[in-house]
Amino acid sequence: MRFIIHTLVDITETGSRRGEDPKQYRQQQNFLTVMQTIGLRVNPEYIGSPTIISEVPSKLGLGTSFKTKQSVWKYAFDMEFRDALDVETLVNDFDLIPIITKLDETAEFDNAHFLTKDTAKCNIFFEIDDK
Repeated sequence: MRFIIHTLVDITETGSRRGEDPKQYRQQQNFLTVMQTIGLRVNPEYIGSPTIISEVPSKLGLGTSFKTKQSVWKYAFDMEFRDALDVETLVNDFDLIPIITKLDETAEFDNAHFLTKDTAKCNIFFEIDDK
């Protein structure tokens, strides 16, 4: 079963470690936050790094307060057991998880958290890809 995440938060996977490039390290920390939050419920199967697209966020289920095209990170992951995870659980697990901002994101955030339940300021959205 495949899930797709769309987020306005820079979750670029850099592989950077502490002591290396500070910006790349912070980007990697956001990526690891996503992986660890998913990992609270299931062992995600890695299928590739997040990609960046330019889109009006509300077209992807993100917050309605973001009116113009923004950089949106798209990340897909698989899991071994069907129905071991659902969108509602991800929404609840990710809401208010701290993030690092002021990286390569184009959107401005009032708070440094993933927001899943605020229709105007939602900065991460989940969907199931049944293909």
